Amino acid sequence: MALQPGVLAVAAATGLDWFVGDPRWMLHPVVVMGWWIQTLRRGLESLARDDPWKLRLSGGLITVVLVVSSGLLGWAIEWVCRTAGPIGWPVLVVALASALAGRSLYESVMAVLQALPEQATDEPTLARQKLSWIVGRDVSELERGGILRACAETASENAVDGLFAPLFWMAAGCLLWRLNPAAPGPLALAWMFKASSTLDSMLGYRTGRLRWLGTAGARLDDLLTWLPCRVVMVSLPLVSAPWHRWSALVQAAEQDGAPDPSPNAGRSEAIYAHCAGVRLGGRNRYGATWVEKPLLAADQPEPDRQAIETILKLTIRLELLWIVLLGLTQ
Repeated sequence: MALQPGVLAVAAATGLDWFVGDPRWMLHPVVVMGWWIQTLRRGLESLARDDPWKLRLSGGLITVVLVVSSGLLGWAIEWVCRTAGPIGWPVLVVALASALAGRSLYESVMAVLQALPEQATDEPTLARQKLSWIVGRDVSELERGGILRACAETASENAVDGLFAPLFWMAAGCLLWRLNPAAPGPLALAWMFKASSTLDSMLGYRTGRLRWLGTAGARLDDLLTWLPCRVVMVSLPLVSAPWHRWSALVQAAEQDGAPDPSPNAGRSEAIYAHCAGVRLGGRNRYGATWVEKPLLAADQPEPDRQAIETILKLTIRLELLWIVLLGLTQ
């Protein structure tokens, strides 16, 4: 049976993402989303001031406007690309690739590893600087072990947020197209997810006015990531260990990740920790606040370069598995 054009477009987008990534000269949709978030926030926050309910309503309005408009724009681009014939499909592939962050995550983590001095006694100043670009924790006093753990944790958590969650919604869009060709497809759903993810990354903090203003975006991001995270949990062991360990790995990841305050982040890191055989979690500093995260795969060794490279390779293998399975379901 011939593959659906939407599936072919998604597969091509994953390849484009890995081989080209996000060119610096190209305006990225997330940058546009970020500009709109800042613009809407300035206007609505000045009206709401310090009123918690007005801030919550403002955050809800920002969320609805950004997510719905992103989905409608994606839907419109899909319609134009599909009606334009062969000329339109490359445009759709490029737009889909913009929602994926596989290569950018790989390069960002590898840049930290390459900047890390070979000698443990040398000061890892450059590695800290590069790490600060991709994590939210305070890295100013992290030594070699802390830097390596942060790399491993961001490589595992952001694999779900930046790659597998948008890929999941692309697959859902392909299914919608199969049921109704006029329905919103992979780009519309992927950009709606990216909008919620961008909202969470910019407003989803429990400090100051953001404690109320960012609630809607953070909750929506948790909701849209919930199912993709669980699919990663049950599928990652298929590319990492003998199949007879599948049940044990999934159960261990659920047990370790469930105590995390986030419904998704702890489980994302936990399944990677158990599949890669590395201990994650522990104490992190965010500004002046120390946060104690649950230990994941506590009986495993602390992460080193090889363990982080293993995590990155698992992500590549799992993405290939997802694309193959998506093709087989058509």
